[in-house]
Amino acid sequence: MTIAPLELTGERTVPGVDLEQYWFRRHEVVYRWLAQRLTVAATGPGPSPGPLVDAGCGEGYGADLLAAALTAEVIGLDYDAGTIAHVAAAYPRVWPVRGNLATFPLASATVPAVVSLQVIEHLWDLGGFLAECRRVLVTGGAIAVSTPNRPVFSPGLARGAKPTNPFHVEEFDAEQVTGMLTHAGFCEVEVLGLHHGPRLQAWEADHGSLVTAHVTAVVSGAWPDHLLALLPTITIEDFRIGAHDEAHDLIGVGRR
Repeated sequence: MTIAPLELTGERTVPGVDLEQYWFRRHEVVYRWLAQRLTVAATGPGPSPGPLVDAGCGEGYGADLLAAALTAEVIGLDYDAGTIAHVAAAYPRVWPVRGNLATFPLASATVPAVVSLQVIEHLWDLGGFLAECRRVLVTGGAIAVSTPNRPVFSPGLARGAKPTNPFHVEEFDAEQVTGMLTHAGFCEVEVLGLHHGPRLQAWEADHGSLVTAHVTAVVSGAWPDHLLALLPTITIEDFRIGAHDEAHDLIGVGRR
């Protein structure tokens, strides 16, 4: 059976689109990094906890990647009914659940990990979301969130100011990500960053900011040849994860 792809709206990324490869791979590399980092928590000794949760799972590829890499059950939680129907049809390894991210339809203290990538910048009730993450996690359970690094993604945008991206409610810096996780009651909080690797850095040395070039092309409809040549070739090897300074995305992790 052929599964119809989700529409590319700009609110979420989807796999299999050449012009979207930069954003898709940028997300995928964090999922793969987390799959390695969460292995111990997901397969540790003792009674098996419930499924991991990908909160705001979108198209579902990340939840499926986690399910395959960890050989664990993964709930793909999203509010959009069409998205949940797509996940159910496209990713049989994922348990799709429709629910509001401010009120998870899950029992307390049942989940070993909550992953939520490129979601917190979209939320009107961020405090409620983080409280729900903490409520459903088992003691020692892990939380991982990623979000664009405001000073790099939107240079000059002040804290609390409305982002240019129409789908974003607020964008954050590393200090804010640390603060929100700590304030929500998580411990062992750490914020890392996703960076361009050498090949993308070399491209930018010749052509300028890749993000600016991509956004400009989307808005104008004019795609330069050098950008069209690059995008389909981007892989997860074109990114690295390290310190959060000057990172393109921030990755906040902690434990309940």
